[in-house]
Amino acid sequence: MWRADRMCRGRGSAGQALPLVAALCWLVAIGCLALAALGARVVSHARTQAAADATALAGAVLPDDAAAVAAANGVTLDSIRVDAAVDVVVSGGPVAAGAAAVSARREWQGLQPALRAALARAEAQLGERIPISSGFRTRAEQEALWANRHTNPYPVAVPGTSHHELGLAVDVPLGFVPRLLAVAAGAGLCQPLPVTDPVHFILCVLRPVP
Repeated sequence: MWRADRMCRGRGSAGQALPLVAALCWLVAIGCLALAALGARVVSHARTQAAADATALAGAVLPDDAAAVAAANGVTLDSIRVDAAVDVVVSGGPVAAGAAAVSARREWQGLQPALRAALARAEAQLGERIPISSGFRTRAEQEALWANRHTNPYPVAVPGTSHHELGLAVDVPLGFVPRLLAVAAGAGLCQPLPVTDPVHFILCVLRPVP
């Protein structure tokens, strides 16, 4: 009898533990669902922020193209303000972003709008600014390069024939070339002379002149 009574009490204790285990399992499940929902919100916000950043960059180059860039990134442009800087607000939060206006980008001065737009697309994909070692050149600057071309590790175009003089080409630091190449084609930038002048990028529709 003693043994039977002890066994019954043991079974009763185990029975009381089952609801506790079940409750703990429910708490763990609810916690996992909450974490998953939080993670989804974080990812969604990050995507919307990236879209806002891309829209601001586009607005810094061509304000009229900002809405199209926003739509291409899955958001709607709610507002845009162009002053010394470009500020945009897109749907999905809303989320705000800003970018330096083209007038404040010294390295973009003199570049044609089509090239600026291509650079903005590349920067949006990279998530960082593209360092430009040489952009627009005046005729005098091209002539100076030509006169000292023997000291230049890369080819120099005859003055009057360079895309740099037209604002249609940029050079970037050699170490940045691999990163830019990863997004160049999608942005509309081409590397016409990958062996002799790897730092030189132009719009893909242009002829390969240094």
